[in-house]
Amino acid sequence: MDGFFLVDKPEGMTSHDVVARIRRLLKTRVGHAGTLDPMATGLLLIGVGNGTKALGTLTKLPKTYEAEVTLGATSDTDDREGRIQATENRNQRTGEQPTRGSVESALQRMTGTVQQTPPTYSAIKIRGVPAYRRMRRGESVTLSPREITVYTAELLSYAYPVARMRWVVSSGTYVRSLARDLGEKLGTGAYLSALRRTTIGSFRVEEATPLSILAVKDLHPLETLDKIHDSR
Repeated sequence: MDGFFLVDKPEGMTSHDVVARIRRLLKTRVGHAGTLDPMATGLLLIGVGNGTKALGTLTKLPKTYEAEVTLGATSDTDDREGRIQATENRNQRTGEQPTRGSVESALQRMTGTVQQTPPTYSAIKIRGVPAYRRMRRGESVTLSPREITVYTAELLSYAYPVARMRWVVSSGTYVRSLARDLGEKLGTGAYLSALRRTTIGSFRVEEATPLSILAVKDLHPLETLDKIHDSR
């Protein structure tokens, strides 16, 4: 059995959890293209059998995310799952709450090819050990910035302290870090409070099947991978 699934991942599951469930169902080789954190929902591409050979290509495709960012607080994990610490609910430099215009301006300054520092609570390995494990042990973790590209950043709605936005980004981008960096630019602090992935390349979440009702009939043939292209 070869092909791939377009899965709409529910909140609360890891990408590995999704792979494990499908592997138990099909009893064959299964993998995924592009990790989603447990709090995130949305599109997850699952390769089955020979479909796993395409995962490296799929992982490199641009991705679109719809995110909710909460200003006026920070998190040690850069999302709502961590320890939340309130900051000033106004820009620490101007003494005012950010306006819609200032949020839009900050987002535009974040577009292009930039150096991004990953969250310290991440799976990036330091001498063979994931950074998040070292953090949980109480160790000090420093991660080097990595080059990523933010193709577009669009503010969808804003009512302080919550901003909703859409980001189109390159592979390897941490949306948690984008939220953190937005808060730093606005001078208020910020963390990611909700996240949904809506596209990977030209594949859309509207084409995906919720994991709860996923069945063998939802397996896409390998020929469908002709849709792979750089959608920038």
